Amino acid sequence: MTTRRNTLALALTLALPARTAVAQAQPWRPVRPIRLIVPFAPGGSNDIVGRIVAEAAAPILGQPVVVENRAGAGSVIGAEAAARSAADGYTLLINSAHPTVPAIVARVPYQTVDDFVGIAVAGFSPYVLLVHPSVPARTAQELIALLRANPGKFNMASTGRGSGVHAAEELFMAEMKVQAELVHYRGGGPSVAALVAGESQIGMPTMASSIGQVRGGALRALAVTAQERTPALPDVPSAPEAGMPRVVIEEYFPILAPAGTPAAAVAGLGAAFREAIEKSAPKLREMAGVTPRTGFDTSEKVMALLRQDVERYTALMRAAGVQPE
Repeated sequence: MTTRRNTLALALTLALPARTAVAQAQPWRPVRPIRLIVPFAPGGSNDIVGRIVAEAAAPILGQPVVVENRAGAGSVIGAEAAARSAADGYTLLINSAHPTVPAIVARVPYQTVDDFVGIAVAGFSPYVLLVHPSVPARTAQELIALLRANPGKFNMASTGRGSGVHAAEELFMAEMKVQAELVHYRGGGPSVAALVAGESQIGMPTMASSIGQVRGGALRALAVTAQERTPALPDVPSAPEAGMPRVVIEEYFPILAPAGTPAAAVAGLGAAFREAIEKSAPKLREMAGVTPRTGFDTSEKVMALLRQDVERYTALMRAAGVQPE
């Protein structure tokens, strides 16, 4: 009897590590809906991209991914809400303004890098220099001449202080030596609506928030802020073609979680969202002018991109004479 008991105990002991290894190998799966914070009003690029990716991610994760718009202060309000949320894998942030905020906003109430961990990058896209049809400028150079002859006369629609759009517009004005009256709205949707209404006459919105109005003729695109033309708007000149070689700037869409989120949750979410982004690539290109790129397959690589661009945008703004306020 003793021998049989000892043999059984030995078998159970040997089986335990194998069972533990199997349990550890199980990927993290959410057991309730996930909240994706968009720190801008509905209709802007982060909202459009976030909803496309959330829709694709939900069946992969087996739970709904609910988009929550928390607009204000050029994304700072929504980003702070994400940073202060429980680090349990159930709150995420998508924010293309994340690397530009520290370059323009003097007092950011969270640590742009240290308060977050990376999940994925949903894609990249240039901004679009455009005007209301009433503006008598058919090219970027005609607009620049018009602005130089009328400093401060025209309104330029922004998506909030510290946003990527704000950074692009400050760069354009500094490099082209022009002046316009910046008007800050609560996101890409409201800013583009103001442009269509003629409330603001000039803007550099994201492609996602303005591509429909440009294709429909409600707004006139003069350039995209990229080295080359984009397939989404093939007839619109690139920044160098338009005589603005130093106004090359693009937005991208990092998906982040609060710092301290368990490594298993970060890995599970990262795998799910990367798969969702890959499946959504045709829709992202067509509806938002956003192109996914490879190379951001770990949390560390996402955060390395952010860290690099916080420094890059800050240097870019200082070189252009833009100081944080």
